[in-house]
Amino acid sequence: MDRREALASFGAITMAALADAAIAEEPMHDHEHHMHSAPKNQSLIDAASDCVQKGQACVAHCNTLLRDGDKDMAACQATAMQTIAICSALQQLANLNSPHLAKVAAAAADICKACEDECRKHDKKHQTCKDCGDSCAACYKQCKALAA
Repeated sequence: MDRREALASFGAITMAALADAAIAEEPMHDHEHHMHSAPKNQSLIDAASDCVQKGQACVAHCNTLLRDGDKDMAACQATAMQTIAICSALQQLANLNSPHLAKVAAAAADICKACEDECRKHDKKHQTCKDCGDSCAACYKQCKALAA
């Protein structure tokens, strides 16, 4: 690249940056944002999100125990995996305020209750199971309230 090309490139880059800066300073009259409130189902979104997070930790913990030969954790792992699946969908549908949310919440309530019951069998011995069970109980309550 010779000197003339370098100066031309620099000039073009400078002009593009100035144009971007000018556009950024102009107010957007056709698309103003106002303070938006939290989503309609924020408590359900939070509960489902927590269930996914605690369920993932429970599955990882169960995997370790199963590898070490503790076959008692197979049912706990299976219910936690189902909970992760349904609560992920629940969270997404709640964020979208889907018309199908109440139906999915009813199914999620059943799955969360099953996971809570299974985790309670191990919660004295494993903190991860206690955390998952507590999270499932909270999500179950949110789901039942919505599905009612």
